[in-house]
Amino acid sequence: MSAEILDPSPVAAAYREQVRGDVARLTADLGRRPRILGILGQSDGPAATYARYARKGCEAVGIELDVHPTPADRVEAEIAEANIDPDVDGVFLYYPLMDRASDRWLRELVDPRKDVEGLHSFWSRLLYENHRFVDDAGTTRAILPCTPLAILKLLQHAGMRGTDAAAPLAGVTACIVNRSDLVGRPLAAMLANDGAVVHSLDVDGAVTFEPAIGRRAHDIRESGPDRTEALAGADVVISAVPSRSFELIRGDEIRPGAICVDVAEYTNFDESVKEVASVFVPRVGPLTIAMAMRNLTRLAAMRTR
Repeated sequence: MSAEILDPSPVAAAYREQVRGDVARLTADLGRRPRILGILGQSDGPAATYARYARKGCEAVGIELDVHPTPADRVEAEIAEANIDPDVDGVFLYYPLMDRASDRWLRELVDPRKDVEGLHSFWSRLLYENHRFVDDAGTTRAILPCTPLAILKLLQHAGMRGTDAAAPLAGVTACIVNRSDLVGRPLAAMLANDGAVVHSLDVDGAVTFEPAIGRRAHDIRESGPDRTEALAGADVVISAVPSRSFELIRGDEIRPGAICVDVAEYTNFDESVKEVASVFVPRVGPLTIAMAMRNLTRLAAMRTR
């Protein structure tokens, strides 16, 4: 068996087409193009590359992305100015801007009504408590973090399915390597809220996200399987470890037919995985950008009601 390689670009193109129509309506309502302010702390490296791709994607659908190279001592002021600027519809932070703890704090400074990444604690609380709408009437959908959402969409395109209509991922077992606030933890919550059992592996150990079946939201238990057991039992494997020294996931470690997604800056999978997996997703970036653009249109629509 040789894995199907799922290119995220055609998937992203379909979502961009949807976004393009929403942007056209917003442009008519606003009397100008929707605008995102991007705050970038590094002139080169992955963040700068991501910003260039994001600008290209935004321009293609009619969104203006204005990326500001910003020294660390100016980031808070840039965010504050963007929050009150009526001509800024969204804010995108390109990490790292400072150190990890400071970057977490900076996310909290972004007005959640302009948070195209969906990482502010206002949105995180709704996700972790499994509230899918902002309002009690269920008319305004909550914003989800764009990278985990992109991964979820790709998994669906790859054929990830559960066995229960009421819990669409019931019966699915997932293994996520990385429990960061940006990717691993919110993705685990999203999968578990839809009914999957998720084994989350990190340098701090393993935990299991129990599915939200028979309860409002998922639950987390401290004990979990080690790497060998978690990978061998997973229908879906997602890895997002940002390190060259990570021990690559090998084909003999995963279940035959598993869906595998590589999210990391440096590959997390050995080539042998492609001989065992059913579908291999080598990157998610194009769809992350599409999800951020979709978040922008939804946030702007909320403010124009």
